[in-house]
Amino acid sequence: MAGPSVSAVQLVAVSRSFGDVRALDRVSFEVEDGEFFSLLGPSGSGKTTCLRLIAGFEQPDSGEILIHGERVAGVPPYARDVNTVFQDYALFPHMTVAANVEYGLMIRKVPPAERRRRSDEMLELVQLTGLGGRKPSQLSGGQRQRVALARALINQPRVLLLDEPLGALDLKLREQMQVELKALQRRVKITFLYVTHDQGEALAMSDRLAVFDRGRIEQIGAPAEVYERPATTFVAGFVGVSNVCDAGLARRLTGGARPFTIRPEKIRLDAAATADGDGASSATGTIDGVQYLGAATRYTVSLDGGGQLVALEQNVDDARPRGVPGQRVRLTWSRRHEQPLRDGVGDPA
Repeated sequence: MAGPSVSAVQLVAVSRSFGDVRALDRVSFEVEDGEFFSLLGPSGSGKTTCLRLIAGFEQPDSGEILIHGERVAGVPPYARDVNTVFQDYALFPHMTVAANVEYGLMIRKVPPAERRRRSDEMLELVQLTGLGGRKPSQLSGGQRQRVALARALINQPRVLLLDEPLGALDLKLREQMQVELKALQRRVKITFLYVTHDQGEALAMSDRLAVFDRGRIEQIGAPAEVYERPATTFVAGFVGVSNVCDAGLARRLTGGARPFTIRPEKIRLDAAATADGDGASSATGTIDGVQYLGAATRYTVSLDGGGQLVALEQNVDDARPRGVPGQRVRLTWSRRHEQPLRDGVGDPA
């Protein structure tokens, strides 16, 4: 009978301060073996500090870190079963691509023939076959990122830590690398712990993600869960775009005083005052702004009773927006899309 599975990475009430700044405040989470887990948050939220603690570059002030069930307090980075890929790649410019990839094996005194064999395998894995003789300066940004991945993977770590690895790439290449990175993780079947401030990246690649703010975790869940059911005001505003309705606006819109959030794409914009259906909420107002976004159009509507809502409609039948500034409209949405906020906004009294 198999015993209980052991998490790849576990943090238990981990805190870390730098002077008066509390970078992490009793953070706890678990990453399952083979999972693509992202740490998402703005600059200064604590996500990179968290990664550095797991890598061993920093030590926590309190709490415990376990890697595959083993406590790693005091264990140096080279002795942990992890490897790290940085945003700046950290390649040796004077060495060839193959030598960069083989470097970790050379330090471990692996015989040259075995190093070359494994280096060739890694370069094939990251689609750089035949480029081992080049220098990093002769490669594109995306190719240099692949070299960094190959160098990290050649040591066969059980956990790969990635610190904003696509941040230096342009948009099109970043989107391409997101697809390749997720496919690579599926092939090698190891745990990826990925730090990013880009919510689109985290939603596209992660099995689960943790949203950080001011040294604490606001919410952990699958991408669809975090997006569709944000737990707090911060998550609703940071992960995508959302309408956050405080207690006063909630009371006017729904008759209840509990704050909630609703995504713009859940709101329907009608030029005429159509009748409300069962289980629906509605509001009337005037269009203040229209933003054509290509695939969709975003409308900002000032409500008659005060406040604003943003609606997003796909441009399916006609490239021209259906509404214009100054136009009177009715907004309707299903109440099942109103997501209550755990932290609340405003005074419900």
